[in-house]
Amino acid sequence: MMEAQSQTEPTPKTSGAHKQLCEAALYVSGRPLDIKTIGSIIGARSEEKIKSLVRAISERYGKSESPIQVLELPDGRFVMQLKPEFAKHVRKLSNRPLLTPGPLRTLSFIALRQPIAQSRVIAVRGKLAYQHVKQLKEMDLISYEKLGRSKTLRTTTTFADYFNLNHDPAIMKKELKNILELKDESTGLTTSASGSSLTEQS
Repeated sequence: MMEAQSQTEPTPKTSGAHKQLCEAALYVSGRPLDIKTIGSIIGARSEEKIKSLVRAISERYGKSESPIQVLELPDGRFVMQLKPEFAKHVRKLSNRPLLTPGPLRTLSFIALRQPIAQSRVIAVRGKLAYQHVKQLKEMDLISYEKLGRSKTLRTTTTFADYFNLNHDPAIMKKELKNILELKDESTGLTTSASGSSLTEQS
């Protein structure tokens, strides 16, 4: 008679362990995560359960004095990030590529008017915008498709995740208009009081 192999069955994860995994996923990703992605990490399928867990984490951070916050975005994704009042002081330490004012203004111009012809961007932002577009493309913040002798520019999902914005262009533009105040087209955008990372720092 063969002796049965003893196997240790995995024990179900507790609610506390699920919360820890949720928090770990949000921390490591550095970008907004949707419910499906979080569920795949913690081994849960119920959207309500997943939302409840992440909202509990968000509430805990909200009640603490931590500089970190967990936000639920309008499209249902969740993101862990620094509170704006702290981000502006430590942004230079970020390991993400930072944009100088010129490319940042060009990116903002494209984001608010997309899809937009590259020729229009150059006409408004000047010839230096050619280099800006190249840099933004290399960072995967914008994409383009050929339109005759020019190109049509638009932002990418990487851009949306980078700045914690909605993936839907129409909603994204509304979010941008809430954090940026428009100036005349020749100068692009000015800094708003919100302190968003898309605004130019003086």
